Amino acid sequence: MADIQGSYDELFTAVPSMLAGFADDGDVGGAVAVFVDGKPVVDVWTGFADAGRTRAWERDTIVNVFSVTKTMTALCALVLIDRGKLDPDAPVARYWPEFAAAGKRHVLVRHLLSHTAGLPDWEGPVEELYDWPAATARLAGQAPRWEPGTAAGYHSLTQGFLVGEVLRRITGRTVGEFFAAEVAGPLGADFHLGLGPGHDHRVALTVPPPGRDEDYTASAANRDAAAAPTTATALRVRDGNGLAWRRAQIPAASGYGNARSVALVQSLLACGGAVGGVRVLSPEGCERARDLQFEGEDRVLGMPARYGLGYGLFGSALGWGGWGGALVWVDPDERLALAYVTNQMREPATDQRGIELVMAAQDGLKGLRAT
Repeated sequence: MADIQGSYDELFTAVPSMLAGFADDGDVGGAVAVFVDGKPVVDVWTGFADAGRTRAWERDTIVNVFSVTKTMTALCALVLIDRGKLDPDAPVARYWPEFAAAGKRHVLVRHLLSHTAGLPDWEGPVEELYDWPAATARLAGQAPRWEPGTAAGYHSLTQGFLVGEVLRRITGRTVGEFFAAEVAGPLGADFHLGLGPGHDHRVALTVPPPGRDEDYTASAANRDAAAAPTTATALRVRDGNGLAWRRAQIPAASGYGNARSVALVQSLLACGGAVGGVRVLSPEGCERARDLQFEGEDRVLGMPARYGLGYGLFGSALGWGGWGGALVWVDPDERLALAYVTNQMREPATDQRGIELVMAAQDGLKGLRAT
């Protein structure tokens, strides 16, 4: 069995055992953390930080979590809503006047957060993702693909720019700057949007699925191309592994952290807005994330979806996954937050690692609550 590093409560032994199983099945490296009541009951890692398996995954190894980043951006928006600086029912153009172009005058802030704004596709060159003014100007001039608020379609790359520009107009700070100052800094969380060169030595580069190379592109597991035609630009693994991607702020997909930092931050929603004596949100602000915005077929993903304000909803739990396997799962009713990060991609249609870890953690939680 693969060597597991870190610590865990004996009641949650199934979680590290499962992580070891992933490595035994061929995964390069990964980490999982489970927090209950804002405190870690599992914080473990295994494997290697490079495809050549020459560099061990260490306690402070960080990795691109792709769309799990969306939950960090959503949290920033929830903080501003909580403070009365952002109104989810306001037109986006109230904060970003140029956005009213091309029939978007009536798009609301809540539409951006719930993938119902009708702007799901990034249609520009990949290089433009690294240029914030150019990226946001492109989206401001784009017409929606459907009547905003009437349907949902996963805004894979665009959501971060859309929400992020609203936040920037309000605060004068980028999402990365706001998140660092108002969330990660106070909590002591090792999560970054816009990664400086001083952290490069800690990064585990993404490894494509077995049999694939770095030209492997992002795609939805159940997407029906005929039903959901798109002119979206394909994102490749080599793009996500590039320095330009790492330095840029792409608030839907370019966040770097470890399982510990993701679980710590999202424990805010599990614990009524405060962790370790640090309050970031009110209890009401946390509940706002579970305010159902859409339920039905996602036009882009080609599968049923339930969206709250910035989070996917799964029964009473909320969270989201990232390209390649990363996952954050928050259960406020149980005051639990779980995060899984990995550098080993698997094909989306067959990747069940995250949900298997959630099930293992729930078994441990039953034992914990019984004691």
